[in-house]
Amino acid sequence: TQNTHRAKTVSGKSLCILNNQRVSGAENMKIILVFLFIAPLALSAGVGKESSSFDSAASPEMKSRFAMLDDVRILANGLLQLGHGLKDFVHKTKGQMNDIFQKLYIFDRSFYELSQQTSEIKEEEEQLRQTTARLQIHNEEIKNLSQEMNSKIEDLIQNKIQLQEKVWGLEDKVTQLAIIQPSMQETEGISSLKAFVEQQDNDIKQLLKIVEDQHVQLDRQHNQIMELEDKLNHIELQELTENSFTEEQMEPEPISFPVRNTTAATFKSDGAAPDCTALYNSGTHSSGVYTIKPNGSEAFDVYCEMKFGTSWTVIQNRVDGSLDFNQTWDAYTNGFGDLNEEFWLGLNKTYSITEQGDYIFRIELQDWKDNKRYIEYAFSLGGPETDYTLQLSRVSGSIPNALPEQTELRFSTADHNVDTNNFNCPENYLGGWWHSECEETNLNGKYVAPRSRGRLDRRKGLYWKPKKGRYYLLKSTKIMIHPTDLKSFD
Repeated sequence: TQNTHRAKTVSGKSLCILNNQRVSGAENMKIILVFLFIAPLALSAGVGKESSSFDSAASPEMKSRFAMLDDVRILANGLLQLGHGLKDFVHKTKGQMNDIFQKLYIFDRSFYELSQQTSEIKEEEEQLRQTTARLQIHNEEIKNLSQEMNSKIEDLIQNKIQLQEKVWGLEDKVTQLAIIQPSMQETEGISSLKAFVEQQDNDIKQLLKIVEDQHVQLDRQHNQIMELEDKLNHIELQELTENSFTEEQMEPEPISFPVRNTTAATFKSDGAAPDCTALYNSGTHSSGVYTIKPNGSEAFDVYCEMKFGTSWTVIQNRVDGSLDFNQTWDAYTNGFGDLNEEFWLGLNKTYSITEQGDYIFRIELQDWKDNKRYIEYAFSLGGPETDYTLQLSRVSGSIPNALPEQTELRFSTADHNVDTNNFNCPENYLGGWWHSECEETNLNGKYVAPRSRGRLDRRKGLYWKPKKGRYYLLKSTKIMIHPTDLKSFD
């Protein structure tokens, strides 16, 4: 009877466990240990009953044995379901640990990049501190020299005043001597005294000129020290100041290049315009969205910008950061955005236009001080089988070049990466582009305003970076193409 009661108790516990499937992993392990301890007791009790039943062969005892077997089956079924629950728990735990390991890997890589940028900033700060220390020492020396020069100037001024008083007295004496007809010896004395006075006056003038030059030099040194101190105390502000175009950058003379085919400037026989230049030549002189149909392609809409006495087909426009350019390969292939605002025309559409002949590739840039620059290339664009390979040759411009010339640049995105030194440029610098080295430039990167802090974020932003030059943080960009039959323009 006690064994039967124990078996029923165990079966009751198993039913309670089956009704509470959401217990924690630790509680499941405790329950397993309880079952492992109680199950042998129940089974041994069942075996004892079975052996005694053969001796007695009483009908009630047989029924008790069968009831115990049913309880054991229920217990086994509960243990089986509990095992399945533990298996699911283990799988979920493994998945969570894999996610944690992936996040740790991403964190380690980001931390490594951040440490590299921090090291660069520390090196720059150390150099500025050393330069400032040297200039401060120089400034102290110049201050001491200035004090000595000021003292000498005061002495010279006093001497000049005394000499002037003597000269005035001598002039009076000369006047009186002229009246009384001085002797020959007195006249020679007066002449020598005048020569001495004139020599002293010339010496004073030379010293004053030297003092003025020293003051000019001191002012220059002081301004340099002030600028370096300002750089040291406001590194972020200095970086933003450097990220602007300078006015002294001169525009090179345009370089002529051969025209292979100018059919894109005229309409086809069916009356469809192959590009914006053909629309302009037909009498359309207002900027806006128009439908074109390049040779061998379906018709599609483009934005035509009328300038320089012709029309350009715009393939990229960024003005305010309202559109996220961190898009997929398919999006960059087919195009995205609003043609009246920010947009990317699409690699496939651009390729269908440039297949018609030779085109100019023009990039227009504007920094956060509203300074505008441009650069133009003769270029060729490959098809989808080459990942839309771009090859450039600079023609003219008003900013240093930041894109490799005579080099095949494959377009890549985060989900369609072209291996660049085993580093995913689009994933780490945000946005699809013709990358060769990840930091040369990125006109499809994240839109970053000057108020954003952090060197790493700005380098992931919209910028122009010549190979031997600083980063130019940009406010707006525009990329346009035009057939090479255009003769001259600004």
